[in-house]
Amino acid sequence: MNTNKGKNVLVTGAGGFIGKVLCKRLVDNKFNVTGLAMPGEKTGDLEQMGVSIVRGDLTMPETISGICKDIDTVYHLAARVTYWGTKKEFYDTIYKATKNILEEAAGKVQRFVYVSSVVATGLGTKHRKGLQESDSVYKTGIFYGDAKLDAEGLVWNCHRDGKISGTVIRPTNVIGPGSVWVRDAVDNLSKPFLPLIDNGCWSASLLYVENLVDALVLAGTKEIAAGQTYHIRDDYSVTWRRYFTDIAGLMGKDVKVTTFVSIPFALAWFSAGFIGALFAAFHLKTTLTRHNVGMMGRDNDIDNSKAKQELGWNTRVEYEEALQLIEAWMKKEKLVP
Repeated sequence: MNTNKGKNVLVTGAGGFIGKVLCKRLVDNKFNVTGLAMPGEKTGDLEQMGVSIVRGDLTMPETISGICKDIDTVYHLAARVTYWGTKKEFYDTIYKATKNILEEAAGKVQRFVYVSSVVATGLGTKHRKGLQESDSVYKTGIFYGDAKLDAEGLVWNCHRDGKISGTVIRPTNVIGPGSVWVRDAVDNLSKPFLPLIDNGCWSASLLYVENLVDALVLAGTKEIAAGQTYHIRDDYSVTWRRYFTDIAGLMGKDVKVTTFVSIPFALAWFSAGFIGALFAAFHLKTTLTRHNVGMMGRDNDIDNSKAKQELGWNTRVEYEEALQLIEAWMKKEKLVP
C-alpha cells in the first residue's frame, strides 16, 4: 500500500518569493516536494530544506518532458512577476508556460493549483472592492493581468475535459520578507519624495505570504476546492499611505507630509498609458505603469468570504506581526539603520 499517496508535489517557481515559503511549508508537513528551477538558478536553500530539484524552462516544452511523472499535486507559481514589460514577455512566461505545464500534467496529477492574481479580475479604472469569484472579469490591456486571465481559461478547459482537477487562487498584493512590495517600498522611500495616487487613500489590499501559503495548502488538499476559484486577501485595514509610512518607520525614516506627493488617479492613469507603452517598447523599466496605477489608485479589496467558508482559511498572521517579521528581515539584509 502506498502511504505517500497524494504526497508527491511539484512546485513551479520554487525559487521565487512565494515558492520558497510554500516549499518549506510542504516539506514541514511531510510532503515529498519537487521544485522546478531554471537552468543555472541557485537552489542551495531549497535543497537544504529537503526539496528535490529538477531543471527546465516552462517556455520550452522539451525541457520539462516527463516532469509530472508520479506527481500528485502541482502548484503552478512560475510567471513573470513584475509591473513592466512587453506583451510577448508576459504571454510567454504566463500563458505559454501554463499551457506547457498543463500538457505535462494532463491525465497524471490529482490536483492542479494555479496561482493567478487580483489583476486578472480587470484591474483598471473600476474599484474591485467586494468583487466575488462569480462576478464578471475582463481584460484591461495590462499584459500581466490579461495573460493571467487567459491562463485561467486554459486551466478551466483542462478541468472541464477531465484532464486535471483544477483550482485557481487569486491573491492580492503579497507582502513579507523579500517581497517586491517591500523592496520597492524601501527603494522608493529612499528617494526625496514618493508619489501617491489620490494621496494614498485607497486600501493597499495586502496579503502576508504565510497567510497565502495557508490558502495554497488548503486548496491543494481539500476536495471542496476542486473546480473552484478563490480570492485571497488579508483582513487588514491599511491604506497605501499608512503602509508606506509604516515601512518608512521600519527604516528609521521620519516621514513628513511633504514627503508624499499626491497625483489624481485620472492623470496618473492617462500618463501611465503613454509612458508605460513607451518604456516597454524600448525595454526600459518604469514604475509609472497602469499596473501600478491600478493597484494603488483603486480599492482592490476583493471579497474573501468564499475561502473562509469553504476552505476554513483566515488571516492568521495579523498586520502588526507581519511588520515585525518584515523588520527582522530588513535588519538582516541591512536595509535599516
